[in-house]
Amino acid sequence: MPQRRSSTGPSPVASPSPARLSPDRPPPARLVVQVRPGRPTEGLIRLGALAVPCRLGRTGITRFKREGDGATPVAAMRVLAVLYRADRIARPATRLPVSALRRDDGWCDAPGDGRYNRPVRLPFAPSHEALWRDDSVYDVVVVLDWNVTRRSQMRGSAIFFHLTRPDPAPTAGCVAVTLPAMRRLLARLRPGAVLAVRG
Repeated sequence: MPQRRSSTGPSPVASPSPARLSPDRPPPARLVVQVRPGRPTEGLIRLGALAVPCRLGRTGITRFKREGDGATPVAAMRVLAVLYRADRIARPATRLPVSALRRDDGWCDAPGDGRYNRPVRLPFAPSHEALWRDDSVYDVVVVLDWNVTRRSQMRGSAIFFHLTRPDPAPTAGCVAVTLPAMRRLLARLRPGAVLAVRG
């Protein structure tokens, strides 16, 4: 069921809380992304014994992420929330926070704006990305904690874990997998999970 959200955008990404561990509870899952040798825009995501191919940024990966550089940041990023198109697919099975996208959902990518790298409600005058798309790339979009909870201008925005294009082409800096792979991964995740891109 979609969660109630404020006028500034999807609320599940606003105030993530660290996962609490108990003695009888396993540690949160860690998805590890490794670049394929000689193929800087292709990678492999491993989660335990599960391994699935993925697409990375059009310029490969970087330790020095900047807005608009087309690169996927080398970092360990917490998985904050899952957004999906309820008009197209069934709700993903996962223990992560899940919310249905709305037609007016967007994400600000305008450096200098107070809502930089934050969800916004459309119409929105500054530069932004619409999350409700004609293609299927954002039928499932997982918000990652890159420059979200501790934000710096120009360090990159809208770094998501989402679905591949039919081509499948590189991303603009995100990590992307097919829908079947996404479902398999999400089913194994709970709050506190991390996606780690290794350089």
